[in-house]
Amino acid sequence: MNISVHIENFKQEMKRRNYAQNSIDNYVSCLNVFFSQSNSDHPKNIHEKEIRDFLCKKYIVNTQRNYHSAIKKYFDVILGQKEKFKYIPYARKEQKLPIVLSVEEVQKMFSVCENTKHKVILALLYSCGLRVSELINLKWENIDRSRMVINIIQAKGKKDRQVMLTPSLIPLLEKYYKEYRSREYVLNGQTELKYTERSVGQVIKQLAAKAGLNKRVYTHLLRHCSFTHMVEQGTDINLIQRLAGHSNVKTTSIYTHISHNLISKIQSPLSNIII
Repeated sequence: MNISVHIENFKQEMKRRNYAQNSIDNYVSCLNVFFSQSNSDHPKNIHEKEIRDFLCKKYIVNTQRNYHSAIKKYFDVILGQKEKFKYIPYARKEQKLPIVLSVEEVQKMFSVCENTKHKVILALLYSCGLRVSELINLKWENIDRSRMVINIIQAKGKKDRQVMLTPSLIPLLEKYYKEYRSREYVLNGQTELKYTERSVGQVIKQLAAKAGLNKRVYTHLLRHCSFTHMVEQGTDINLIQRLAGHSNVKTTSIYTHISHNLISKIQSPLSNIII
């Protein structure tokens, strides 16, 4: 099987359909693994059983679902054989809730942060629940001080949205700009025009360790913290959905499940019992 030719055809078609580059890269990575393990001379000759057997080897549910999506997309858009997946349903999602930080724990991270650039990273991630990709792609021109909004351009799913520009961010951004004079993008790397996701992750882990936090802290966790704390402050879930850029409010409703303030205020039936 000439894998490179089939992959290239798929990439071109996905670009034509205006899929995000990250999505295309993820699909291609999965397809390369799948095709390399196939004994068929052409993708059109791959049988349903071979697909099912391959997916069964992926014991981590999210990994299996990623491969499932990629292979199904290829058979649909390139071969027109979507029916091969008629009897191969997705593995059920694992219902895991992230362990978020308390407001006090987030405050500890800010308190130990002495580097202005690192504080800007932490503040932007937490203030409006930015994804790390949205943070590193944020340009100065996207920050609208006249309307007090931040424009998030071509985010996940190539969707634009707006989030609030918190007033306390403005003096911090001004201080940061005077120190670093970053060009075009708010965050510039040491040698590149843009900062990297890996560098952002290292900053967050270092701050968590310095703050003495015993929880696993990573960049996307701050997005969860932001929206969970908004729920606890009484922000309408539909507004949070817009800020998060979720297509369905069901996705946003996870933050009502992980809010410790809401849970801790529920009166247990045991409270009516003398024990």
